[in-house]
Amino acid sequence: MRAHALDSTVVGGRQLGWILAEEVRSVAGKRLFRKGTRIDEQVLDQWPEVAQSTLHLIEPEPEDLHEDEAGRRIAAAVGGEGLSVKGPIQSRYNLVADRKGLLRVDADLLRDVNRVSGATVFSLLDRQTVVSGKVVAGVKVTPITLPEERVEEIERICAEAERPPVVVLPFASKKVFVVATEGLNEKMSERFNAMVARKINWYGSEVIDVRFVDADPISVAEAFQEGLAQGANILMAAGGNTIDPLDPIFLALDEIDAEMVHFGAPAHPGSMFWLAEVGDVPIFNLASCSMYSKATVADLILPLVMTGQKVVSDDIVELGYGGLLEREMAFRFPDYDAESSDEGDDTSEE
Repeated sequence: MRAHALDSTVVGGRQLGWILAEEVRSVAGKRLFRKGTRIDEQVLDQWPEVAQSTLHLIEPEPEDLHEDEAGRRIAAAVGGEGLSVKGPIQSRYNLVADRKGLLRVDADLLRDVNRVSGATVFSLLDRQTVVSGKVVAGVKVTPITLPEERVEEIERICAEAERPPVVVLPFASKKVFVVATEGLNEKMSERFNAMVARKINWYGSEVIDVRFVDADPISVAEAFQEGLAQGANILMAAGGNTIDPLDPIFLALDEIDAEMVHFGAPAHPGSMFWLAEVGDVPIFNLASCSMYSKATVADLILPLVMTGQKVVSDDIVELGYGGLLEREMAFRFPDYDAESSDEGDDTSEE
């Protein structure tokens, strides 16, 4: 592209296809054209109203794309399943979740995209739960025009990766069976049951039973087996002493031939979290029954489980970066009160 400074009175047919690099106002001071406007016949029809001034204009090269077209193609390349592209608003495109789900962002791939000069793609953090209408990422081309070869480079980067860097995975419908070894009074039991159901239902899944059992290995193992027999594809264990290798819950895992996937989470609070599995059914511990009303590490692992994807040790290991779960980290936890967002409907200018 080539930049020009011209007196507004000489702008005419020769400048068709050029782009305004600044806002243009009328004699009365009213804004006539936004920066980034391409000069066409309709613009020239209104040009007599323009206040006389020196204007900065961009003359595109034949291989240049307008920022809007470049941004649209980049947004299409970086956004994958579960997303809609909205815009442009001043040449920014938003990637908006079109369903409730788990945001996955490939930070390395996103970094490769942003190394292409003139393109900026920015997102929320990986592994956040989102609802329909939530803006999860944005795309902005910084110059007014961008050589098409740079857009093609981004398209190639995403194509060679065989996946886009930003997606929203859907939650799968699950049947959850909860086994608790804590003795609770009726009021506390009802509160615990309601809280578990509220969280699980938010994912579109159901709690098929909450079973309070004696704190002995056989009773716990029998409860786990009953849950499996009822078709549970997630087992949860509440209570127990996680620092005691002879705790009934741990011994029950041996009884049903479960395998420990990972013991201990690099997070605080919640460092004693563990995840096991029996066959392809995950088993993980909640905080004590009295604490599950609060946000816990389990609430950061549960979204992964609810996508139906196999959760492995590294999924827990990755909690360490950002694992100091102080109040400022509240945004990382699911908002169990939210069902949708109207962020994606915002058309206000920057």
